[in-house]
Amino acid sequence: MDRLDQLRSFLRVAELGSFTRAADSLGLPKASVSLAVQRLEAEVGVQLLHRTTRRVTLSADGTQYQQRARDLLDDMEELQGMFRRDTGQLTGRLRVDMSSGLARQLVVPHLPAFLGEHPGLEIELSGTDRRVDLVREGFDCVLRVGPLDDNTLVARPLGVMHIVNCASPAYLAARGMPQTLDDLASHALIHYVGTLGQRSPGFEYHDGQGYRSLPMGGPITVNSGEAYSAAALAGLGIIQVPRLGARAAVARGDLVEVLPQCVAEPMPVTLLYAQRRHLPRRVAAFMDWVAGVIQPELARTD
Repeated sequence: MDRLDQLRSFLRVAELGSFTRAADSLGLPKASVSLAVQRLEAEVGVQLLHRTTRRVTLSADGTQYQQRARDLLDDMEELQGMFRRDTGQLTGRLRVDMSSGLARQLVVPHLPAFLGEHPGLEIELSGTDRRVDLVREGFDCVLRVGPLDDNTLVARPLGVMHIVNCASPAYLAARGMPQTLDDLASHALIHYVGTLGQRSPGFEYHDGQGYRSLPMGGPITVNSGEAYSAAALAGLGIIQVPRLGARAAVARGDLVEVLPQCVAEPMPVTLLYAQRRHLPRRVAAFMDWVAGVIQPELARTD
């Protein structure tokens, strides 16, 4: 293997955490991938990967090397394609992350048209509600819903999602329709947290001066958007969810809006990507495309 092939092998092992999975992905024997990484480590003079019988993880040096290696391969792909006649043709692999709800409702249904225009692209789509580490996990960009907590990344704001309070008809038949915040004393809230074990802020609302939280009890706490909606549909309590995510269920009558005068703060939606000298054309094109898909569904921030 030449140096670029060694870099590709190293990056794929780092991304997948497995020599076997990396070899399958690259269509190479496992021994070839292992040898390529060993030779790369010998040439750079440091251990890039920690290997155990169960997993493969990046060393501290490997984490730094991974980003530079990815930038180098991106630059080489741009260089190789700069004189092609079909300058609009995008090739290569994209790794992106977004919430499962946005992926299911908006992005995936539109993907066939995008990939039809760019058949040379391969997309790895992570649909998760956890906060991924963009750099460490090798993502080209992420579509994040909620406040930002990392100022080392480049942020492209797209707009905000308005929040709606909802409950199922069966739940409201049993508990009654709340008319004021005081009525919530006899109601249950389905709690959403990023990580189980965290404390839920309670029912969030605007009091005319700022956003507040009202502690509420509830039978269930979840850390998944899909489970959050499912719990409401099952009649377990009230949820506070982006209007976009609840729109179809409300239209069908499966969920009913409650306390429209007491809603939580809108949630910002942002595209994030790592600082790079030259952003690959495929990444820039995908971000422009996904912004065009998402922004019509969002409210402006100004």
